[in-house]
Amino acid sequence: MDPLLAPYRDQIERMGWLADHPTGLRQALLTAARLRWLAPGEWAHGEGDEAAGILMVLEGRLRLFAQAPGDREALIGVLGPGAAIGQSPVFGGGPRLVTAVAGARSLVLILSDAALRQVAGRWPEVWQVVAQLIYRQLQFNVQVAAERVALPPRAQLASRLMMLALASDTVAANQTDIAEMLGFSRKAVNGWLGELETAGAIRLGYGRIEILSRRALERASAA
Repeated sequence: MDPLLAPYRDQIERMGWLADHPTGLRQALLTAARLRWLAPGEWAHGEGDEAAGILMVLEGRLRLFAQAPGDREALIGVLGPGAAIGQSPVFGGGPRLVTAVAGARSLVLILSDAALRQVAGRWPEVWQVVAQLIYRQLQFNVQVAAERVALPPRAQLASRLMMLALASDTVAANQTDIAEMLGFSRKAVNGWLGELETAGAIRLGYGRIEILSRRALERASAA
C-alpha cells in the first residue's frame, strides 16, 4: 500500500460504498490503488476516454462536466473529499461519460480497471463494490431529474445541497458552482443560500458550504 495513503485510511474505509465490505477486500483495494495530485484546472480524465476504473477524492474537489448541445460544456456535479465516481467494462457501457477537472489542488485515489481485475482474482466480491458505486451514481442522476421536474427553484437548491453532502457534511462547492449546476442566476442562488444560513441549515465558507441541519434542508426542499 502506498505509504501516503496512511493518513487517509480511516476516511476511505468509512465511505458508504466501501465500509460494508470485508476488511480483507478493503485492504486489497487500497494496496492496488495509486495516488495522484492534481493542480487546479488539471484533468483527472476526459469525456470519451476509454480507460475505466474508480476515482475517489481525498483532498480538494473535482468538477464534473458533460458535453451539451451546441458544443457547450455543462457543470453537472462537484465531488469533495470522500466522494467517488467510476465504472468498469465488466458491467457493459463504454467510454467515460464526464470530464473530471480539479477545482483546487486535489489528491485523488485511483483504482484502474486493471487494478480492479487484479483484486477480483482473489476477491470476486470487488464487483459488488463497483456495482454499488454505479448504482449510487444512477440514483443521484435520477434524483436530479426528479427535482428538476417536481421542485421550485429554492427547493431544488436545498435538495441538491443534501445530495452533494452524502459523503460528508461539507459541500465542496462555491456559490458560482451551485448556480451553474442548477442553471439559476448567481444572485438568486446567493439569496437562497443566505436564507438557509439565517435559518441555521448551512454555514457558508470559502469554497465550501457546511451542512448544519439536514432536517432544516429537508423542510426547505419540501416547501
